[in-house]
Amino acid sequence: MIHTEPFLCGTIETELEPDLLDNGVLYILRHIRSANSIIHHQFDVSENLKFMPIPIYSQLPDISVMPDTPLIQEKLLSRISEKMQRLDSLRPLPAGAVKRLHEEMRLLHTYHSGAIEGNTLTLSETKLVLEEGVTIGGKTLAEHIEATNNARAFDLVEDIAGKRRAIDHVTIQEIHEVVTAGILEDAGRYRTHNVRITGAVKTPPDWSKVVGLMDGLIREVAESRMQPIVTAAFLHHRFVEIHPFTDGNGRVARLLANLYLIANDYPPVVIRTEDRGKYYKCLRSADAGDPVPFAGFIAKSVDESLTLYISIFGGADELVPLKELVKWVPYSQEYLSLLARRGALDAVKIGRVWHSSRRAVERYVERLRG
Repeated sequence: MIHTEPFLCGTIETELEPDLLDNGVLYILRHIRSANSIIHHQFDVSENLKFMPIPIYSQLPDISVMPDTPLIQEKLLSRISEKMQRLDSLRPLPAGAVKRLHEEMRLLHTYHSGAIEGNTLTLSETKLVLEEGVTIGGKTLAEHIEATNNARAFDLVEDIAGKRRAIDHVTIQEIHEVVTAGILEDAGRYRTHNVRITGAVKTPPDWSKVVGLMDGLIREVAESRMQPIVTAAFLHHRFVEIHPFTDGNGRVARLLANLYLIANDYPPVVIRTEDRGKYYKCLRSADAGDPVPFAGFIAKSVDESLTLYISIFGGADELVPLKELVKWVPYSQEYLSLLARRGALDAVKIGRVWHSSRRAVERYVERLRG
């Protein structure tokens, strides 16, 4: 059995669980065996996060690789690749463009990630809180703290990615500490008791297995040879499945997925509150053993982020409401909206309004003619 006292200042003693739980059909972790290994480790991290449990094995456990079958539609991957090449052709990006992109993605991530978890600050209110330090009447102190924490954590993720730091126990708990500072007493520390998620079908693993399961996840992500978007989706899903913290797991999972994407030269993604239902549905499919919907969901988010990045340069790539694009094609706004919803037209929904670019519409017409 695992016995951990992972958050006492000083020396940590951990006896490894000989058999990790199997994760069903989706991502199978083979049994990890370590004959009653006792680890002594201390790790200096930050002012508030002094020591972490970092399991060290004398021999690497045998864990299975992630599925090598395609999980994302080839058409979508091809479009992402094409956009990545176009974005690379625009590098080095002007300092002003980089600053605008950072500020926009930081704001969008902060608002939508919080809204998914129930934060009632609107997008404009979130902007005021982050940029002006304004206190919004009728909103709780916790909601203000959550917004500022999420923004700080987004900055931290970009810094970690820029420094090429590994995704490990230290990194993960550091991100959680920033996300939940002033909200949770155990900010930055793995849970030391069992929890239940209201409305969830699956119960998170016993708290005593968290360190071992997280160690397996960290190793599998580090050794992954999968397409980076697939690995980011796997990291996100497996993390929330383990549920290593008492609270804040969803917010940290979205940040970790972005950390992996940024470290692999992709833009960060924004999972929008309007897509909350689909987001959770795809996660439930992954829980049931089908990773395809969630991998596709994250890939679509990457595709949308690339569209936003490229659009900042204007011209034929500038994003405009569909009603302004009808003059370029012999189609109505309603038909363009239908194409956008079906994914036939490269478009992004901003708020409640579909946006696309002149280049995207022209390419759609060219495909029809070709």
